[in-house]
Formats: sequence, structure tokens, C-alpha cells
Amino acid sequence: MGLTIAEKVLSRASGVRSVEAGDEIRAKPDFVIVYDLPGITDILFKQVKAEFGVDKLNEPERFAVFIDHMVPPSSPKEEELHIQTRNWCKEYGVSLYERRGIGHQVCTEIGYAVPGAFVVHFDGHISQLGAFGTFAMGIRRNILEAFVRESVSMKVPATTRINFDGALRAGVMARDVFHHIIGMLGPMALRFHVMELAGDGLADISIEGRQSICGNAMFIGASTAVINPDQKTLDHALARARIKLDPVKSDSNATFAAQHRVNLDEVEPVIVIPPNPSNTRRLRDYVGLSVDAGYLGSCVSGRLEDLRVAAKVLKGRRVKDGFSLHVVPSSQDIMAKAASEGLITTLVDAGAFISSSSCDYCFGHIATMSAGQRAVSTGTLNVPGRMGSPDSEIYICNAAAVAAAAIEGKVADPRDYM
Repeated sequence: MGLTIAEKVLSRASGVRSVEAGDEIRAKPDFVIVYDLPGITDILFKQVKAEFGVDKLNEPERFAVFIDHMVPPSSPKEEELHIQTRNWCKEYGVSLYERRGIGHQVCTEIGYAVPGAFVVHFDGHISQLGAFGTFAMGIRRNILEAFVRESVSMKVPATTRINFDGALRAGVMARDVFHHIIGMLGPMALRFHVMELAGDGLADISIEGRQSICGNAMFIGASTAVINPDQKTLDHALARARIKLDPVKSDSNATFAAQHRVNLDEVEPVIVIPPNPSNTRRLRDYVGLSVDAGYLGSCVSGRLEDLRVAAKVLKGRRVKDGFSLHVVPSSQDIMAKAASEGLITTLVDAGAFISSSSCDYCFGHIATMSAGQRAVSTGTLNVPGRMGSPDSEIYICNAAAVAAAAIEGKVADPRDYM
């Protein structure tokens, strides 16, 4: 019987010949990644020593910590957290990455997205590394185990495969594809499964687009998402890889819990209405709804592809008076590349407010809305209070739709601007 890519990665990580869905295993992560956040890492760092007596990590090179929230700090208390994180990383010899951008994206730029690797984080959006053939998942409840033991206990998840064919039309992006899948299958259709993406249609989806789909896996209930690496992703990832592993792919006779087909020709721009990220609707049915603000960024958007399409829509046009458009590239490297291409100039000329890379806009730490306001967003969540007042509303859509709404001050179809 053949194995899925997830089963192959976990077989190697657990040191056995093969595992299958449902097996209880202990698997050694190749990388353990976290970002500092009050109530999580500050407690975690104390527990490692105070409760478990661990004062030295045997393989500190397996660990990485990012400072990408509360950047820049808005209070002394926030800076104190960063100081604690810096001190802990120095004491334990752990790599610290500060102010380089959103960690999930920066991971892909500095070699943690290794095809065939097993990566854990407490944040499920690490699943976007699956775009490179990495099995990366959030294990919030047992992230402490990853710091105090060599391996983590887990159950091997079943895999559901999504097969793509066809090609995306103008104005349709990967965010639309993901939410189309939710609309087609339901918000918990892949609960505790691996979402494996495959099919000839993947060739039409960029690496950045694949990251967007994989990074949202939790919102369809999946433990993570992964793609069998093709030459495009291998060329990107292997040149940066921190460790050498043999990339793996699912066998042709692998067992899947289910398989589904998505025709990309049939996908159209969508809008996800409040109060949760499962409420997929056709964007055209909401055209004309007034909105006050726009956010283009987050760990699942804000990459060059998103900035390019927004600049294309906004070039020679202006953001509507009274509308606040916030553009936050997902890493400093992306910010630099966008500047060199002239995208930043185009966006600024149109009236966008550009901010350095951080998670702060996405989780409502800054640029908050007041009661009664609405925003269009490429952020991760649209739950009440995520961007300010619990009486404000967030509508998730693709980057082109955010830019189009900024021009009109209302939900607009990006295809009219392409």
C-alpha cells in the first residue's frame, strides 16, 4: 500500500519504516518555531526551566523564535516582553529573528521551508510551509513538549486530496480558491485531516498563491496542508534549505480519506462575510456595500503578487476620500522588492498608507475601527473585534478587491479594473 506525503514525512520523523492514518506516534520535529506573544511564550520560556529543569537545548539549531507582533512596541510592557525573548534566546543559543517581517513568511525566505521536513509551531498558519512540501502544523497544546522532549506525541492524520484543473481568470486569486473550497465542502469538512493539493491546475497557481491556500488550512478544519513539490517549488526551497532532506511525494496508490475536484475556470471572486471565516459568498452579490477601510497584508497575503495586483488596480487612480487603505507587506524583503519595482510609489501616490511588516494590523493591535464601520481585508479572520470595535464588520476578499473597494468606498468587483 502506498503512502501519502504526510505519512512519509512522519515515518521518517518517528524513525519507523511506515505509519498510516490513525497511528499514535512520537515524531521528532526538524524545526520548532514560535513567535513571542504574551500569555504564551513568556510562560513557555519559564516552564522550560522552572518546571522541567531544562537549562540547555541539545540541538538549539532546531529552534527559531520570531518577534513579529507588537512591532514596534506601543508600551514599555510590550518592549519588556521582547527583552525577555531576546534574553531567553541568547541564554539557550536559539536563533532570533526580529523586525524582519511576519515569521510564517520569513521562514520561507531563510530556509525553514524544507521539502520533506516536519515543522511545528503553536500557530496553525505555519501550514503555509506546506506549499514547499513541508509538513508544518500548529500544536498549540503540546508546543511545550517540543521544547522539553526530543519528539512530540501525535496521531497521524488522514489525508484528503483536492485536485485542481483549469486556470484562474483575471481578477481571481488564491484567496478566492481557498474560500471557494470552503463554500463547496463546508467549514469543517477536513477536520483533523491533512489537506493535500494536487492536479494539473496547480501549475496556474503561483508559489505565493499556494502559500495563501495552505496557510488558511485551519479554517476548513484541517490540521495542515501540503503540496507535493514540483520543480518550481524545489528550485525555490532547496536553494535556501537549512538542512538536507530528500523531498517526498505521495505514492500513486496512496490511500486518501476522500478526493475532490476544483475547476479553477469556475472560481470567481468571493467575499467572506462576518462573523466568521466560513461564510463564503459571491462577491458580486455584495457589490455596492459601503466600506470605510481596507487592509492588505497578513501572513496569508501581503506578498509581491498581492502588491502587484493592488498597484495595477490603483495605478493612475486615487483612494476615495475618507477611506483608509493600509498596506503591510508580509516581510521586509518583500517591502524592498516592492520598492525596487515601483509598487510602493504607485500605492503611495494612490493614497495608501504603507507600514513596515508586522502582524499588528491583522490581530487588531493598531488601525482599529470604531462601532458601525466596515473593512475589506486580506487578513486571516473576520470575527467581531478583530480590527477594533466588536460592533464593526470585516469582509475578507482578495487583494485586487481590496484595492477596488478603496477606489469606490464600497465593495467592488476587481474584474472591472483588470
